[in-house]
Amino acid sequence: MKFTEKLHQIWKDHDLRRSILFVLGLLIVARIAAHIPMPGVDVNALRQFFGSSQVLGLLNVFSGGAMENFSLVALGVGPYITASIILQLLAMIIPSLEEMMKEGESGQKKMNQYTRLLTIPLALLQGFSMIRLLQQSGRGIIGNLSSGEFISMMIILTGGTLFLMWVGELITEKKVGNGISLLILVGIVANIPTSLQRTLLTFSVDKVFNLLAYAVMAVLVVAAVVFITEGQRNIPVSYAKRVRGNKMYGGFDTHLPLKVNQTGMIPIIFAVAIVMFPPLIGQMFLHSGSTFLRTASQFIIDLFNNQYFYGIIYFLMVFGFTYFYTAVIFHPHQIAENLQKQGGFVPGLRPGPQTADYLAKVSNRIMLAGALFLGAVAILPLIMKPLTGISTMAISGASLLIVVSVVLETVRQIDSQLVMRDYEHL
Repeated sequence: MKFTEKLHQIWKDHDLRRSILFVLGLLIVARIAAHIPMPGVDVNALRQFFGSSQVLGLLNVFSGGAMENFSLVALGVGPYITASIILQLLAMIIPSLEEMMKEGESGQKKMNQYTRLLTIPLALLQGFSMIRLLQQSGRGIIGNLSSGEFISMMIILTGGTLFLMWVGELITEKKVGNGISLLILVGIVANIPTSLQRTLLTFSVDKVFNLLAYAVMAVLVVAAVVFITEGQRNIPVSYAKRVRGNKMYGGFDTHLPLKVNQTGMIPIIFAVAIVMFPPLIGQMFLHSGSTFLRTASQFIIDLFNNQYFYGIIYFLMVFGFTYFYTAVIFHPHQIAENLQKQGGFVPGLRPGPQTADYLAKVSNRIMLAGALFLGAVAILPLIMKPLTGISTMAISGASLLIVVSVVLETVRQIDSQLVMRDYEHL
């Protein structure tokens, strides 16, 4: 189906059109909230502070630029994502949570409720840390606050996160994309016009070749991201024939898809959290009364601002967390057991442990490509800067992966809505 024909079909469908317009309206409301700054904040000094460190700049990217404005929703959906990851990890060691995740829709509703409740203390903690960091930056971003003003600011920041979480769930209910992912996507895309404007203002004829090289590399990178995101290894699976009464079931061949990138954005989120922690702590003690603490803090900040050190640490973190999180979500023994219960088997392999060992071996082999790819995408700005001579990118590698993944998932959901409506007409 051609793109224009699909748009026409979407617009003709009354319910789908209303859902998409409703989602667009909520996204506009979220972006308006991201541009309402908190009172008593020097926005210019705040932007200079975030521009002085690539680690803080990365944190601002994941908040969709809201942190640079210190808006009502400055924390973004970060606490909600953190809460979700924590509960997934806890499910590995707490049997009751693991059983809950296997209960289907009812279990998922309970997990969502626990995620919402855990988001509140995490948002309060992150809001407290952010306010203290800005107070101790030495740039006069936030002046002295009374206890009541400090608590009020924490509550407002937490309320902003809960507001975005509510908006995200309203969007998800319309089944035209994941709400939280779309909020992050819009925040990232909103920074592109500013970056393009900055590039045009500093444009000169001698930069034409660099801009062309940048454009070509950007197209190639987008194509590579789509290729790896959609890439998968199909494991052949056959089902034996079974006779029940007078009917015969099974006796067909299919495949088990193993994606090259099974973890999505989670390893990069983990890596960002770890890489940002030391310099953020250093910023807090940069104006300490102790000479040793000031020296150590400045050393840590300078170390993580070093392009080579930052790039190597970031790459290794992403690479390692890819293997770690794949081990969390991919269970070859459970998959092999389910295949055996359903009468399925991989040709040439015995059902059970032998099949599980084969799935683990194949997963580790393709995971190497996925881990290397994620690591390269994470440090993409550091790679492209010396090749193109452009110091500011309209979109970072991690952000690009988010954009591509969310767009592909949204297109799939809209396609499924169209297909479902075609079946209803039949």
